[in-house]
Amino acid sequence: MRFRNINACSLSKSKNMNYSKHLRDEIIKLLEALAKKRGLPSPAGEGEPIKPRFDKVTVEPPRDPSHGDVSSNAAMVVASQVGMKPRELGGMLAASLEGHEAVAAVEVAGPGFLNMELKASFWHARLKEVLTAGTDYGRSDIGAGEKVNVEYVSANPTGPLHVGHGRGAVIGDVLASLLEWVGFDVTREYYVNDSGAQVDDLAKSNYLRLRKQKGEDVDETEFEGLYPGPYVESSAKSMFPEFKDKLDTDIQVLLPRIRARAIDYMMALIREDLEALGTRHDVFTSERELVRSGAVEEALRTLEARGLIYTGVLEAPKGGAPGDWEPRPQTLFRATEFGDDVDRPLRKSDGSWTYFATDIANHLDKFRRGSRTMINVWGADHGGYVKRMQAAVKAVTDGKGTLDVKLCQMVNLLNRGEPVKMSKRAGTYVTLSEVINQVGKDVVRFIMLTRRNDAPLEFDLARVTEQSRENPVFYVQYAHARARSVMRHAGAEFPDMRLTPEALSRAELERLTDQAELALIRMLAGWPQVVENAANAHEPHRLAFYLYDVAAAFHGLWNKGKEDRDLRFIVGDNDRLTAARLALVQGVACVIASGLRIFGVEPVEELR
Repeated sequence: MRFRNINACSLSKSKNMNYSKHLRDEIIKLLEALAKKRGLPSPAGEGEPIKPRFDKVTVEPPRDPSHGDVSSNAAMVVASQVGMKPRELGGMLAASLEGHEAVAAVEVAGPGFLNMELKASFWHARLKEVLTAGTDYGRSDIGAGEKVNVEYVSANPTGPLHVGHGRGAVIGDVLASLLEWVGFDVTREYYVNDSGAQVDDLAKSNYLRLRKQKGEDVDETEFEGLYPGPYVESSAKSMFPEFKDKLDTDIQVLLPRIRARAIDYMMALIREDLEALGTRHDVFTSERELVRSGAVEEALRTLEARGLIYTGVLEAPKGGAPGDWEPRPQTLFRATEFGDDVDRPLRKSDGSWTYFATDIANHLDKFRRGSRTMINVWGADHGGYVKRMQAAVKAVTDGKGTLDVKLCQMVNLLNRGEPVKMSKRAGTYVTLSEVINQVGKDVVRFIMLTRRNDAPLEFDLARVTEQSRENPVFYVQYAHARARSVMRHAGAEFPDMRLTPEALSRAELERLTDQAELALIRMLAGWPQVVENAANAHEPHRLAFYLYDVAAAFHGLWNKGKEDRDLRFIVGDNDRLTAARLALVQGVACVIASGLRIFGVEPVEELR
C-alpha cells in the first residue's frame, strides 16, 4: 500500500460546537427558568426558589436511532430534587423544548427520558462549521491551559526499543497531542532509569566486550546474566578508542565511566527509534541526577514531616515474597493510609534508595514544575506498581496532585498469523526500528491505537498492508483518498466551481436531505464531543474507533451512489446539488485529516 501524502483541508480557526454540550446547556437554562418562575415546587414547601444541581444531567446520542438524535436524563436526575415525578418534569421540559429553534420533535419516553429529533437545518449548520474550521475542527479550550505531565516510553537504556515499547510510545505521544488539542499545556517526559543494577550490568557487559576487543582471553561464563546482542558489541566498539589503554585500571574506577558512555550510546539508539516513529519528548529526566541532586532526600523529608515515614519490619506477603521484601527493619512509607495494600520500603539493605524512593522524587519534581495532573504510560508488567505510586503522589503533593497510569498490554507480532522470530540485532526480541522499516511509521502509529491500551494487540505485518476493510489503516486512509478523488473529478467536470472548504461552506446545504447524508453529518458533528470525551478519559484509542466508523459511513454512502445515480456526489446537470454534496465529501476529508493530525499520521491524497 503506497500513499501520496497531501493535506487538502484549510486550517482556519473557528468555534467548534460540541452539540451535546450545547443542548445540555440549553436544557439547564430551561430548568433554571422553570425554577426561577417557581414552576418547580420545592420539596421543603414555600420559601426561596429552589436551586437544583445539574451536574448529572447528560445529553447524548441514544444507542437506538429510533429514539431520536439525542436523549437526555435531565428530568430523571433533577425531579427528586424538586419533589416531582420524572415524567411530570419531563413533560414541562418537552413543552418548553418544542419551540426551540433546533428541535423538530420531542417526547418523554420510559421513566422520563427526553428524546429529541433535531431539525435538518441544525445539522447543516454543523457541516458548515466543519468546513469553516477545516482540520482544526474538534479543537476546544476545555483544558484552559492547565499543565499536564505525560510520561511515556521511559525504557531502560540497556538496548534498542522493541515493538512493545512502540505501543507505549504511540499511546503516550498521541495522548499528549490529544490533550494539547483541547487546550492543556502538556509536558512530554521520558524518565531515564540510569541508576541501579540494570545499568551496572550494562557497564559490565561493555567492560567484558572491551577486553575481548583488545584481544584478551575472556571466559564466556563471565557474560552470564549480562546483556547479549550485537548492540552491546557496537556500544563497546564505539568506546574502544577511549578505553583500550585503560582496561588495567581498577574496575571500580573504570566501570562508572564505561556506564556513562554506554548509557549515552543506548539513549542515542532510543532517540533514533523515537524519531523514526515520529515521537517526541520535551524533557529527559535522569534518575541518577535526581539522586545526585538530593531530590530524593528532599521528597522523603516532605513525607517525614507529615508523619508518613517510619522504621518497621514488613510481614512476608501471602503467595511468596516480592523482590522488595526483606525480613529486617526498613525505612517504610505509610502507603496503606492512601489505599495501597501494604506499606512500602524506601531503602535497600545496602543503604541505597529503592526505585520507589526515586520515583517519588521524580513525581514531586513534576508537581513542583506545575503539573498537578500526571499521566504515566507503562507496560502491563508494572501493574503491581500502580497503587503505591498513586498513594505516593497523593501523599507527597498533600492531595493536590493526581496520577493516572495507562497500562499497555503486550503486542503479539505476527506475519500472516505466524509469530515473528526474534531480531538478530537485539538477540531476544524484534526491534521497533525493524517494524517501522517494514511497514512505515504511519501504519505503526495507527495500528497501535486500534485497541484499548489494556487489551492485547495483534500486529500482523502482512495484514496491516492489505487493502481491505479488515485493515483499519487502509480503510480510513482510503476514505480520505476517495474523498480527495471525488474532489478532483468534480474539478474536472465543473472547472468553474470553487471547491475550497470555505467556498463549499456557502453551498445550499439544505439540499442534503437523504437520511444517509444526514446520518453522516451527524457523525461528523460528533467529532468535538468524541475528542473531548477521549481527552477527559485519557483514551486516545476512541479516536481510532470513531475514524473507522466515519470511513464506513462514507464508503457506504459512496456505494449507495453507485447503486442509485440520483445519490451520486457529482450530478452532472445539477451544479447546486453537486456543490452541497461536495461540501459533505470535503467535510469527511477534513474530519479524517483532523483525527490523523492528532495521531501524527499524514492523510493521503491517493492510494497506489
